[in-house]
Amino acid sequence: MNDIRKILERLKTGEISIDEALVDLKTEPFDDIGFAKVDLHRKVRQGSSEVIYGEGKTADQIIGILTSMKEHGQGRVLITRLSREKADAVSAKFDIRYSEISRIGIMGDNEPAGGAGKIVIATGGTSDIPVAEEAALTAEFLGNEVVRLYDVGVAGIHRLLAHKELIFDASVIIAVAGMEGALASVVGGLADCPVIAVPTSVGYGAAFGGLSALLSMLNSCASGVSVVNIDNGFGAGYMAGMINHVGQ
Repeated sequence: MNDIRKILERLKTGEISIDEALVDLKTEPFDDIGFAKVDLHRKVRQGSSEVIYGEGKTADQIIGILTSMKEHGQGRVLITRLSREKADAVSAKFDIRYSEISRIGIMGDNEPAGGAGKIVIATGGTSDIPVAEEAALTAEFLGNEVVRLYDVGVAGIHRLLAHKELIFDASVIIAVAGMEGALASVVGGLADCPVIAVPTSVGYGAAFGGLSALLSMLNSCASGVSVVNIDNGFGAGYMAGMINHVGQ
C-alpha cells in the first residue's frame, strides 16, 4: 500500500491533481499476454511487484513476462526456482543476477535495507543452505538486512548457543531444517521475536521428503513459531520481510 500512500500524499501537497491521481490508480491492472496475465497492480496492493515462479515455465515464457513488466515500468523483478539453463537464456535478453545455489534470478537492484531490525536465517545443516539462500535473497530483495547463521542444528547445539546474541537481537528469525526439524523449537524457545520455520526435504527415508520436519514444526511447543511449506524459502523470506516492515 506504500505506492497508494505516496499518490495520496502527492495529491495532498498539490504535486498532482485529482485527475492525475485517478490515472495513477486506474493504470491497467494486468497485461494479458496469452499464456499469462501479468499482475501490474501487485506493488500497489501489496508493496512488492509480482514474483515470477520459474519452475514449470519455459525460458520464452519468463522472457515474455519480464518484457511485459519492464514495459509497464517494473524494473525490479524476482524470479524463483530458475534453472541455470533458463537463467542463461533470460540473461541473453535481460540483465539479471543469478544465484545457482538458491535458483533465484534478480532483475534490478534490491530495495534499500530498512525495517525494524535484522532478519536472522539459521539452518540445521549445510544441506539446508539452498532453501535458506532462497529465503535470504528474497528478504534482501525486499529491503531487509539479513544475517546468515548456517549449520547450527541440534546435533551440536553449542554451535547455536555460541551465537545467542544474534538470536536475542533479531527482529524475525527463519529456522530452516530437515530430518526431525527440531531447530525451530529450540530457536522458538530462545527468541522473543516471531520465528518462521521452514521444513526441508533433507533427510533419510523416514523423513518422507520433509513431511517429518513439517509435522514436528507444526507441533512445536514453543510459542511464536509459524510454519511454511516444505522447501518454501521464498515464502519464509517474503513473510519475514513483511513482519520486519510492519508500521514502517
